[in-house]
This record gives sequence, structure tokens and C-alpha cells, in this order.
Amino acid sequence: MEITLIVKNGSKVLSMDAFPNLFSPIKIGTMQAKNRIMMSAMSINFGVDERGRVTDQLSAYLAARARGGTGLILVGGGGVHPSGVELPNLPALWRDDCIPALARLAGKVRRHGALCGMQIMHGGRQSYHDHKVAPSAIPAPAVVKGTPKALTIAEIGDLTEAFAEAAGRCREGGLDFLEIHAAHGYLINQFLSPNANRRKDRYGGSFDNRIRFMIEILDAIRTRVGPDFPVGVRINGEDYIDNGWTVADARRLAPILEARGAAYLSVSAGVYGSRQLTIPSMYVEPGCFVHLAQAVKETVSIPVVSAGRIKDPQLAETLVAEGKADLVAMGRALLADPDLALKAKRGAADTIRPCIGCCLACIHAVLALEPGSCVVNPDVGREGLLDNAQTVRIPKRVLVVGGGPGGMAAARVAAMWGHQVTLCESQPALGGAARLAALPPGRGDIGAFIEFQERELTRLGVQVRLETHLSAELLKEEKPQTVIVATGSLTEAPLLKGLFTTPMQVVSAEEIIAGTEKAGRRVLVLGGDQIGLLTADFLADAGGEVVVLHRGRHFAEALSSNDRYYLRERLKQGQVALYKKATIQAVLDDGVRVTIDGNIETFNGFDTIVLADKRTSLRKALELLKDAEIDLHVVGDARSPRTLQFAISEAEEAARAV
Repeated sequence: MEITLIVKNGSKVLSMDAFPNLFSPIKIGTMQAKNRIMMSAMSINFGVDERGRVTDQLSAYLAARARGGTGLILVGGGGVHPSGVELPNLPALWRDDCIPALARLAGKVRRHGALCGMQIMHGGRQSYHDHKVAPSAIPAPAVVKGTPKALTIAEIGDLTEAFAEAAGRCREGGLDFLEIHAAHGYLINQFLSPNANRRKDRYGGSFDNRIRFMIEILDAIRTRVGPDFPVGVRINGEDYIDNGWTVADARRLAPILEARGAAYLSVSAGVYGSRQLTIPSMYVEPGCFVHLAQAVKETVSIPVVSAGRIKDPQLAETLVAEGKADLVAMGRALLADPDLALKAKRGAADTIRPCIGCCLACIHAVLALEPGSCVVNPDVGREGLLDNAQTVRIPKRVLVVGGGPGGMAAARVAAMWGHQVTLCESQPALGGAARLAALPPGRGDIGAFIEFQERELTRLGVQVRLETHLSAELLKEEKPQTVIVATGSLTEAPLLKGLFTTPMQVVSAEEIIAGTEKAGRRVLVLGGDQIGLLTADFLADAGGEVVVLHRGRHFAEALSSNDRYYLRERLKQGQVALYKKATIQAVLDDGVRVTIDGNIETFNGFDTIVLADKRTSLRKALELLKDAEIDLHVVGDARSPRTLQFAISEAEEAARAV
């Protein structure tokens, strides 16, 4: 670690270069990046107009990450042809009128010292429309429905030319480099993988035939843009699907791509429906695809980019220092904190707002055809509209009631704007329900976010008063001009026949996870939403036998599909039985009588019931405030039970409105 003193405005500022390898420059083809952090190309589903031309919204979003110190910025999901539109609101590169907007975007990114590139792609059978094409007429394994049309030889040639023309427009638009998307189950990957390619002609069958489309595209692009324009390729190290592309295939292809002029290789994994998801949730260890990049790196001399939940600059530094990768691709980590690189370089890594790997506001929203965002950073997509550096002219006294993630978010933003902030929390620790949500297996990333919020409150000088309820005395003492109520919610006890007379132990999910109550060996969990399934996993991990009875038609709808996938896989490994469309008729001495999809069933032999269904808002604090002449805001579960995403977003908006 190098430590230097820099004189700035007459003051000495301590600068710590804590990550010397990560922040060393690197030459990629004819360009040089200032550091080894590449912002992954992410389909964010906003920032284009009705013709697919990038707008100021997308430019501001990407420029914020460039201003935050990222070395290379990739624009996500640039479509080369109407037949390959992965999602409806992504850049369209098949018309010349895209060029002026690309030039404006590139200029805004480059003024902050970052290199700006475009990832170009064709969705193939994973496109969101009804005229999909693919190497063979085989539907995608998951997510996207519909059977694609098998491409003819002539159509393959047309698409090869479309890739080259799109690349030419990107160069004319002033971009610094390109990345060909040949991974994640999109069209080029479909040609590469036997799972999707059953062709009998020169584009199918043997390895050399299956890579032909990829090679022809790279050759056509190299011819179109010239030898001095860097063109990288993103490939899968593994498809993680039966009869898919493997790491042995990737190692065989990599030297061929290098010989044909690829400037770098970015190695990822997975397709729609794969066993390991392309965008893994918090259940998956950070750096989960590093071994694939390392295997490919052994076969080439050009730079190799590694991906897969790389969100910590220390992990990134280690990967580069140990030679496992030359660069790291960060996606969701830069959604959570656009200033990640700058903070790390300045030795302030503990101020980085961490991605929690929930996949909810980013990929889950995008696949639902909604604009992407971030649960812990609701400013995503609004970078051009907000000024978080603004300081109010006349600070106010702000009292935040409740120290969960919403309350802490409100206190943080109010303090950032210069207000005098006090936060009171009735419990002996901050975090609220989120602190408990971090305790089930695999959910520790939520705890890391709570710890970040606590550090921020300390850094910003927020007065935190634990084990303090809102009272008339407190209001008199603090004399707040604004009160933000973020008191959260608790599990509601349902009105069920026999619930309050059964000899079984009846406890809440909160009590079980907090450890204030212990469950028996055989447990009924009433409720199969997020809290119910996480509690079931918590109990099963401790050796319990668990039955979950859920009123709804779908389990854990509040979780993203990616997060839910890993949780459901865990539950399959434990002693957990799941029943949906279940209505409790009566609670018995050792079980319940229940109607499941119209059929009456009885569950006997249980010793514990865990309540994990409906929640009720905690609003007692409002009684003290109903007659007070105070600017009042109610946010999060105190307003009505809701997800972490909306609690944080509402809290920050309330703080800005002070």
C-alpha cells in the first residue's frame, strides 16, 4: 500500500493507493484504460427514444459511473437487427440516425477519463417478440416463450453484415471500442452450443462449424472498422446446461479469436434456464465465474476480463494481482454505487454502498419489461435530475423515528443535505427487520448494507439514540421541525380457530430468527412469502422438519426470480415441504386441518407453529404527532408493509422533501 500526502487548497490530504494492481493502466489493442474496472454491459431498459436512439437519461447514467472513476464503460444491449431485439427499450444500431446520439453519449463519458464502448448483440431465441430467429427451431429453455424460426444460409449472411454495419456506426459515433456479445444464450452463443444448434449444414455439427458464425462476424467487423479499433468478445466459459458450451470449448475458441484480431475476451457463464444463473443472487459466492476466466486466460496473451459477483475492490485487486484476470467486469456493484472506483482508489472502500445481490430492481425489473434500478440506490436512472451534492441554505432539525433501513436511509440523505438529524430507535441495535433478514443462510449481504448505513450515519454526524421510543418528552427535547416515521411492521396474528388454545408452541418468524424463541423438531410455517420461506430455510438448516402452508398461488413473490431460484434449490435439499393455495380451517392439538386446492387435508405430529404471513404497520408514534404542527412523513412499512426497495426509495424522497 502506498501512502502519499497531497497539498490541496493549502491543506494536506491523505491519499491511499490501496489497490495498486486494480488501478494500474492497461493497454487493450490500440487504447489504454486508466484502470482495470470495466462496467459490464447491462440491459437497463431505459434511456432510448421511440427509435432506439440513446437519450440524455442514458448518457447521465453512464457518465455518473465514469465520473466515479470506472476505467471502461460498456453500453448494454445494442441491437444490430430488428429480429434480435432482446428487450424493447435498448439501443438500436441498425439505422444511421443512431450515430449523433452515440457521439453525444461518448463525449459525456470520455470527459471523465473513461473509455466508452458498445456491446452489440442479437437476442436470437431469447428475444422479446414473436418473430424470433435462431440457428434451429428450438425454444429457449426458460423466461422467453415461443419457437424461433431457423435461419437460412442467406439470412445468416444478412445478420453477419448487420453486425458489421452496427459496428461501423459505433465507430462513426466516436465510441472507443466494441464488444461482441457471444455469451448468455443469445444468438451467437446459440450457434456455439449444441443445446441450441441442431443444424446439418456448415453452421452446425462439428466445433469448427458451430464457431463459423462467430468467426465470420468478427472478420466482417474487423474489415468494417479497420485494424486500429479495439473489438472484444464476450464468451461463456460454461453454459451450465445439458449439452451446452463448456470451458473446454471456450479454451479451444479463445486462441482462434485472438488470432482473428479480438482485442480482449470477457468470460462469463449461463443462459436462460441454466443451473447456474448468469446473474447470480446473494446465495452465490463472489467471484463465482473467476475460474472460467482463469482457464481461458491460460490459452491467450490478450487481456481477459472476469465477471460474476465481483463487487469488492479487494477481491478485484486480488484477482488481478494473482493473474487470474487482467480486468474485472462490475455491473450491479456500479448500480449500487457509481463512485465505487473513486472511493476505492482514495482508500475509502468502507464508504462504498454495497450491492446486496437481490436481483430485484435490476434484472428482475428489466425482464418484467420495466426500467432497471437498484434496491439500495433508487437514484439509478435519475442521475440527470438529482443533485445529491446540494446543501440546504437553512438547515432544519429533523427527527427520524425508527432505525431500520428506511429510517437510516432518510437520516443519511437528510444529513447529506445539511440538516441536523437525530434518529431514535426503540431496539438496542439499528437495522430493524433487515437485520433479521440477514440471518438466514446465504443472506449476509443484507447485513453488509445495514453496516454501511450505520457507518454513514456516523460519518455524517447523525445523532443516534438507541432504546429510545418516541415520547412527548423527546419531542420537547429535540424540538424537530420535521419528523420522518419509519417504525416498520410486525407479523400479524391471524384469526384462526384453535390458534390461541392449541398446546403447540405458537411463535412469530421474527422470534425464531432473532433467537428469542426456539422451535421444536417438526414445524408448521403459516405463510409462504419471502419471510415464510426464509424462516423455513433457517429452521431446516438447523435440522428441523418443516411444512410451509401458503395462501397464495405463488411462493415468495416479493423476491426476484433469480433470488427465489437459489432459495427454492436450497429448500429442496432440506426437509421442507411446500403447499400453496392452502387455507387453514382449524388449528388442532398437534397440527392443522387445511383446504389445499379444494381438498381437505390434516397435518398431525407437529410441535410448533410459526406465523409468517400478513404484516401490520407499527404506527403508534403517529398518535403523538397527530396534533403537532410538524412537517410529517411516513415511509416504508409504517406506511404499509412493502419491500426494502420501496422503503428506501420513499425514505430518501421524504428526506429530500424536508
